[in-house]
Amino acid sequence: MARGTIIPIGGAEEKVSDAAILRRFVEICGDDAHIVIIPTASRLEDTGDRYCELFKELGVAEATSINFVERKDCSDEEHLAVLERAEGVFLTGGNQLRLSTTLGGTPVAELLRRRYFNDRLHVAGTSAGAAFLPEHMIAGGAEGGIPRADKVTLAPGLGLTPWAIIDQHFRQRDRMGRLLAALAYNPRPCGIGLDEDTAAVIFPDDTFEVVGSGGITVIDPSEIEYTSMDSSRADYPVTIIGARVHILTDGDVYDIHKHKATPSIRLSRT
Repeated sequence: MARGTIIPIGGAEEKVSDAAILRRFVEICGDDAHIVIIPTASRLEDTGDRYCELFKELGVAEATSINFVERKDCSDEEHLAVLERAEGVFLTGGNQLRLSTTLGGTPVAELLRRRYFNDRLHVAGTSAGAAFLPEHMIAGGAEGGIPRADKVTLAPGLGLTPWAIIDQHFRQRDRMGRLLAALAYNPRPCGIGLDEDTAAVIFPDDTFEVVGSGGITVIDPSEIEYTSMDSSRADYPVTIIGARVHILTDGDVYDIHKHKATPSIRLSRT
């Protein structure tokens, strides 16, 4: 097993003055890396080309955009061959359901999983691309701070990790309630709420480091004693007792399996 690194980004990452998140992805992939951009989630025709230009400006050896518009495109042998030789894959923002309905169950999704788990393929995604990375994907939901059964819609994601469920544009779009609702259904994965211009660099050992100008809200469900999700009406608030919440910023580290947060100032002293 030779797992890669996952980098979910909360959206609206800085691309001009201080592209710290994109630069970190390039550093992880390597100076001579080939990065493939998949703009399937976006309806804008120039999304893939724009990211190609950005990554080339950051010094990658090669950047290629492949837009899988229909499911049949995901069986194209030439596209699969390009993905086989990439060091990194970047999923753009847009609509995560376009990603799951177009890529899910196809040779592209199988290749990404196989190479991530066995061949150190590094995979980043911004906004919709970030939501799609885990096993369970938040497909949609309502804004607000209080969880309700009808506040979140879940769907299968790409399946790169079963240990996290990710929401994006977190503070900007007031999504605490829907992330809590997702965890109340099954309090197994760690909840990761990503602010804009903020990323979690998730390493193969399931620790992650915060990079960017915003914060990450971590919801640790390991000590949840009770939720009323099984008996709550769809439009009623859900009771959740025992969840732990951390707010982490640039340089802080979280260990998903040990349920331990470490601030960057403490890391710098060790």
